[in-house]
Amino acid sequence: MTESLKTLSEHRCFGGTQTFHEHDAREIGLPMRFSVFLPPQAAEGPVPAVLYLAGLTCNEETFMVKAGAQRLAAELGLALVAPDTSPRGAHAPGESDSWDFGVGAGFYLDATEAPWSAHWRMESYLIDELLPLLGTGFPIDPQRIGVFGHSMGGHGALTLALRHPGVFASLSALAPICAPTRCPWGEKAFTGYLGADRSRWLEHDATVLMENQPVAPFPSGILIDQGLADKFLLEQLHPHLFEAACQAIGQPLALRRHDGYDHGYYFIQSFMADHLAHHAAVLKG
Repeated sequence: MTESLKTLSEHRCFGGTQTFHEHDAREIGLPMRFSVFLPPQAAEGPVPAVLYLAGLTCNEETFMVKAGAQRLAAELGLALVAPDTSPRGAHAPGESDSWDFGVGAGFYLDATEAPWSAHWRMESYLIDELLPLLGTGFPIDPQRIGVFGHSMGGHGALTLALRHPGVFASLSALAPICAPTRCPWGEKAFTGYLGADRSRWLEHDATVLMENQPVAPFPSGILIDQGLADKFLLEQLHPHLFEAACQAIGQPLALRRHDGYDHGYYFIQSFMADHLAHHAAVLKG
């Protein structure tokens, strides 16, 4: 797999290195792009990493450019990894430059419905392809990986962490879609990607997945930040449902609600240091 890995650009950043890459993705069947920030400590050996999953309409550059995460990641000795949010260039019917279907809207699952099932295999890509690539192609410790994300990517972080026990050691999210089976965004995406059988949707609903956990899967805690001026909060996000599911099984959760903050990257920047510190405490503890 590393044979097809191309470095598209490389930049010095806070004593570390910010790089952007492309490779031929086996699971997707198309080239995929991702970005990596390696802190200065990576020059001495493998470092822990945090995988960031971005939201609707974003790509592998959005987090690295807008989140302001590299300075603290360099201080903490954390690598940062941000994949693209969906396949590009599949030319599927209805695919456009927005999430009306396809581009920028992978929802971090494997589609089962045509035409999306041919290439929209983001769950398998991340778990079975990108994570192994990070461990072999970069000075990253595959046993010390955390995951977090924003909005659609927060949904992805929560669901992938719950669907793949032991893969991720730490978990957090910013304004995540917490109950996609009960919001318009989730209904639209799940109908297109998974079909009309709603029972299949439940396998990708973070609240339902947490409700079905036999024991607390992250005893060190989960961190979620949510802005109360977020225009999507009431109709789309439903963090209170995930909070109740965590309480029911004894999963420690810090769900922090913030007056005046909206859904965008100014909100993300404001609490990025807390999220990186949360992951560092677990991954380096």
